[in-house]
Amino acid sequence: MDTISFATITELQEKLAQKKISHEELVDYFLRRIDIFEPRIDSLLETFDKKSVLPKSAPTGSLAGIPGVIKDNICMEGRVASCASRMLEHFVAPTDATAIKRLKSQGALLLGRANMDEFAMGSTTESSVYKKTKNPWDVTRIPGGSSGGSAAAVSAGLVPWALGSDTGGSVRQPAALCGIVGIKPTYGLISRYGLISYASSLDQIGVLTRSVKDNALILSAIAGQDAKDSSSLPIEQKKYAQHLDGVLPTGIKIGVLDLSIEGQGVDPEIASAVENAIKVLENLGGTIKRIALPTFDYSAAAYFILSRAEAASNLARFDGVRYGMRNKKATTLTQMYRSTRHDGFGDEVRSRIIVGNYVLSSGHSGEFYENAKKVQRLMRCEITDTFKNVDVIIMPTHSTPAFKLGTYDASKLQIDLQDYFTCPVNITGVPAISVPCGITKNNLPIGFQIIGPHLSEELLYKVAYAFEHITPWHTMRPPAF
Repeated sequence: MDTISFATITELQEKLAQKKISHEELVDYFLRRIDIFEPRIDSLLETFDKKSVLPKSAPTGSLAGIPGVIKDNICMEGRVASCASRMLEHFVAPTDATAIKRLKSQGALLLGRANMDEFAMGSTTESSVYKKTKNPWDVTRIPGGSSGGSAAAVSAGLVPWALGSDTGGSVRQPAALCGIVGIKPTYGLISRYGLISYASSLDQIGVLTRSVKDNALILSAIAGQDAKDSSSLPIEQKKYAQHLDGVLPTGIKIGVLDLSIEGQGVDPEIASAVENAIKVLENLGGTIKRIALPTFDYSAAAYFILSRAEAASNLARFDGVRYGMRNKKATTLTQMYRSTRHDGFGDEVRSRIIVGNYVLSSGHSGEFYENAKKVQRLMRCEITDTFKNVDVIIMPTHSTPAFKLGTYDASKLQIDLQDYFTCPVNITGVPAISVPCGITKNNLPIGFQIIGPHLSEELLYKVAYAFEHITPWHTMRPPAF
C-alpha cells in the first residue's frame, strides 16, 4: 500500500510542509485514483477538473491543499447542486454554503460532488436517480445513506475527507457501514446556510473521515456561528483536535443502553463488537452504568412523522415556477405543477411528501404530527436528565451489517429501521460520533456511536480518540482498494 491513498490529513500536511509532494501533485494523485477506482463504486456524481480545483496562488490555512468531496445537497458557487434528483438536475448554486466558504478560506480543495439518496431521503444511496453507490468493502452491498457517496469515497481512499448531511443518521450510518468515522454535531453548531433542506429542524452538516483527529480538524474549520443562519448557535470556532491525547477524562461515566445491545433485531456480531468496545473503554478507566431511555422506543415513529412533515413543507417550493425542472409541455398552471413534481421527484421522495401532507392535514395533524412533537419534547427532557448521571452514552450505530443492493425495494420497513439507533440524536439535537469497532466474519465493518450532551464535541472526540488509539479498526482498509 502506498503512503498517500489512506494517509491522514496530518500525514499529508507533513508531506506538503517537507515538500515531498506539492499541492498540484496531491490533486493529480487523487484525481488519478478517482479515475481508476470510482467506476467500481459510483460514489461521485461529478469530478471537477484540475484547473478549477487549484487556486491561482498556493493555498493557505489549516487545510491547505487537502482535497475532499462534498455531498450533492451542499451548495458550491458555480457548481450543480442536484440533490441527486431530476428536479435540480441543472440547478447551479449562485453562492457557497457557509461550510464551503469556510473550507475554502482554510485552503481545502474540493474535488467533486458525492452521490446521495435523492434529497437525502433514504438509508442506502439507492434512491439517487443517477447511480447506485456500492460499498468498497463489498461492491454487491449498500454503503448506507443518504451520505453513501461521501462515505464510500473516503472509505475507498479516493479522498481523505468528505462532507455529508445527517437528518436521521445519514452521516453516522454510512460511516459505520463503510468502516470510517462520522460525526453529527450539535444542532446549530455548523451553519445550514447553503444546505438544501430535507427536514430543517433535524438536518445538520456532518464530517466523514478515516480517523478521529482528521474529523476534528475538518469540524474545526467549519463550525461556529453564522449570521446567515438564524438557527446557528452563538459559538466561536474551536480547535477540536488540540487535546486529543489518547487518555479518557478522569472519572468519566459511560452510559450503556441495555436495549441497544440485547434487543431483538441487533445482529449478534454487532452486539458482540459493541460490548467489546465498551470493555475497552472500561479498561481505559471509564465507569460503565447501564441505563434505560424508555422514550427512545418511540423515536423511530416520531422521526418518521416529523421528517416527512418537514419534507412536504420544504419541497413544496419545487413546483417549476422559480427554479429547477419545469414541464414545458403543460398547457395549464395546474398541469404544470402536477407533471413537474411527478416527473421531477423519484418514488421515495413522492411517497414521503404524500405522508408528510397527510400527517399535517387538518383531520390528522393532532393524531400524528402534534403527538410526534410531544414525544420529541419528552425525549429531550429524558436525555437531558440522563446526562446528569452519565457523561456519554454508548450504543450501536446500526443493527445489521451492510446488506445486499436491491433490498431497498424488497423491505421498506427494514430500511426505515436503519434509523432506530441514530434518529434519537437528531430528534434531541445532541451530538454523536460513529467510530469503527469491528469486522464481521464476512469482512464487513461494524461501528458504534458515542453520544454526548449539547456542545460536547470536544469530549466525544477525546473518548473516540482514546478508543481508536488502542484498537486497530480504523487502520483496516477495503481489500480491493
